[in-house]
Amino acid sequence: MKNKNFIIVLCFLIFALISSGGCGGSNSSQSRIERMVQDMTLEEKIGQMFIIRPEHLNSAMSADAIHRTITSCDIELNDVMIETLNKYPAGGFAFFTRNLQSPEQLKKFTDDLMDASVTIPFIAVDEEGGRVARIGNHGSFDVPKIPPMQEIGTSGDTSLAYAAGSIIGGYLSDYGFNLDFAPVADVNINPDNIVIGDRSFGSDPHLVSEMDSAFLSGLHSRGILGTLKHFPGHGDTTSDTHTGYVAIYKTWDELLQAELIPFIENFNNTDMVMIEHITLINITSDDLPASMSYQLITERLRNELNYDGVVITDSMEMGAINNAYPSGEATLKSIEAGVDIVLLPYDYRESFNAVLNAVKSGRISEQRINQSVQRIINLKIKIFNNY
Repeated sequence: MKNKNFIIVLCFLIFALISSGGCGGSNSSQSRIERMVQDMTLEEKIGQMFIIRPEHLNSAMSADAIHRTITSCDIELNDVMIETLNKYPAGGFAFFTRNLQSPEQLKKFTDDLMDASVTIPFIAVDEEGGRVARIGNHGSFDVPKIPPMQEIGTSGDTSLAYAAGSIIGGYLSDYGFNLDFAPVADVNINPDNIVIGDRSFGSDPHLVSEMDSAFLSGLHSRGILGTLKHFPGHGDTTSDTHTGYVAIYKTWDELLQAELIPFIENFNNTDMVMIEHITLINITSDDLPASMSYQLITERLRNELNYDGVVITDSMEMGAINNAYPSGEATLKSIEAGVDIVLLPYDYRESFNAVLNAVKSGRISEQRINQSVQRIINLKIKIFNNY
């Protein structure tokens, strides 16, 4: 595995050099990416479509136990976890407060995960500023405190949003991260919203759009990828998908007038679009959460709005999904809907095997897997090109 890891990393480096103009090459970038994907095993390709918690690599524990028990696997990589990663080669890792102990511990942990992965992994975190900042709100890390995005939005000064992205991107880069699940692109329309609130830049969709663009540019200036969330908009809700089912009753035309504007205007700026778990009663007829809806992801987001970048689910551990669907089936429905990356499946091994078996049985084609992996590899090249 280590030898293959070295070869694949070398391929990434060579590709990055070619893409940045460092040497000649007659074939298109897309053709080179396709060849890289062809050289990967089916298991390696499937693994690229998951971002998991590091502790999901603890094969000695059930999924339920992993979620309720804190162990040393939360803060360091061990040999058992490396064995699991060799069998289930995840494409990335998301860090939470339980994974943070000290600057030295965190940097070693992210470095070790990078070294052990078969391809360059996404090392990700929710670092929005304000109340959602895993590192910024942790007492062991001396980093600048970023105010809530609502405060920045109220100023009307996009340079403050750029500075927030740049500052956050700077310390994320120092600790080995390459992906931030930020900025929030939700328009804070409903004053009774219990989920978004001051995480949003405000209630004016065009202001939110401009602030999102500046924040993303700030992240990019430090070599950090960004994520617009939560498509198609969580700003006009009063319930929380973290705990259970949430529906909205707006029409597509109504969303186009407000909630969708920050997304559409930043499709060319963002690196990922995160799909939330709300159910769109008057837009889709499948009665599925947005993160599982072919009608929303493929027909609306991809075909109508022409977004061809990476689509990632919101956390699949959340109650709106985990309370209603087995982990493996939830994963399959999301991939069938058009998702590229499944974020935090409740049971990673069950979900991985569900995709593997679905490809072998013909439920999902390997070509469908390849489409997502090509998008993912193309995005990972940006990490080397460092914008």
